[in-house]
Amino acid sequence: MVKTKLQSKKTLSTEHPSGDPRYKLVDRTLKRFRFQQDALIEVLHTAQEAFGFLDDDLLIYVAQQLKLPLSWVYGVATFYHFFSLKPQGEHTCTICMGTACYVKQAAEIVALLKREYGIEPGQTTPDGKLSLATARCLGSCGLAPVLVVDNEVLGRETPESTLAYVRALVAGQSANGGQPAVGAATATIEETEEAEAL
Repeated sequence: MVKTKLQSKKTLSTEHPSGDPRYKLVDRTLKRFRFQQDALIEVLHTAQEAFGFLDDDLLIYVAQQLKLPLSWVYGVATFYHFFSLKPQGEHTCTICMGTACYVKQAAEIVALLKREYGIEPGQTTPDGKLSLATARCLGSCGLAPVLVVDNEVLGRETPESTLAYVRALVAGQSANGGQPAVGAATATIEETEEAEAL
């Protein structure tokens, strides 16, 4: 059988048409999960880690690769607060506003960060150093108030300890020497999700 030029090109190049090497990371995750549709959230996590946020072209690519409607992929990307459709700051801080966190000063934490950095939840500082967000519930009510700073879950925070932690990160220093505030609890997002599954 004689291959056409189109078939030859298809077998020679597995790169994304844009040539952006970050798509290789997404492709690796797609292959690891054998392009299964139920791997959508994992693929979106990988895509966001590689690109920093999920733009339209990236969502279209994921939808095509998983053979899912774009509306479904977009719906998942906008439903979960850990996904962002616009570029984020160098550091991100998400404060849980669920009932347990709210009664334990989550609103005060948000107010203090808003005053300090002059931004509202959903915004990024003009210098691109910090993005502030809120979430309905992070599912770690026993650690209230809870926030996620750069994918690290911090619990039992106070407005003052949070501000000190975020100030250090934004200044390029290790927050509290890399340690949580006194009395605070920390975990990675993966550890928190594993604990919730038990």
